[in-house]
Amino acid sequence: MNKLWYLSQISIFEEMTSEEMKEIDLLNTIRHFNWVQKDALVQTPDNILKGFSFVKEGRLKVYKLNDSGKQFTLGILTHGNIFGEINSFSFGTKDVYIEAMQPTLVCSISEAQFDRLMISRPNLALKFLKAVSERLKEREEQLEQIAFNGLREQVIHLLTMLSSKFGIIVDGYALIDLPLTHQEIANMLGVTREAVSGVMSGLVKDGVIKTSRKSVQVDAAMLTRSK
Repeated sequence: MNKLWYLSQISIFEEMTSEEMKEIDLLNTIRHFNWVQKDALVQTPDNILKGFSFVKEGRLKVYKLNDSGKQFTLGILTHGNIFGEINSFSFGTKDVYIEAMQPTLVCSISEAQFDRLMISRPNLALKFLKAVSERLKEREEQLEQIAFNGLREQVIHLLTMLSSKFGIIVDGYALIDLPLTHQEIANMLGVTREAVSGVMSGLVKDGVIKTSRKSVQVDAAMLTRSK
């Protein structure tokens, strides 16, 4: 597979024509890393990646650790998602851990190369701004849920959001295409696994969700209500 094929598969470039893609390819901006193995750390707070990176395939988990070592998951990055920091753009991934949830291919671009790309293709800058805006909106919604709603509402909001991004509709339910345990949900909300387990049991009883080992299905009607 050549670099042009890889570029065309990254979502930030999805609206570019084939001719424009060839021009970008000639700029020699994107370079590719080998596959990152599952559970491997792509970044730590002491070893921050320079420039921008794109998830080509696989999934990455972004999280922080508090002083006692408790994990708080900030987000999950998948195909086409961007992370990193440069002077002109930030995706809020400084001072965090980034870990591969499964074998993942990451492509990168340096700050100098990014500047060249924006000069040659200013329409891409608008797509980057949109991506930053969407990331900030997700963070704001997550903080709002934690600040103003009870744990049941927080869990429902989180599962609905994950269903919208990673859900596969099966018999009226959205199967979240992630290995999602009660502990992982607790990490995303900054609460205990025991508290999440109690809420999840109630949601199963009410028919809002279905669960099995490391998988969660959400009533598809919930996705409609959340829009």
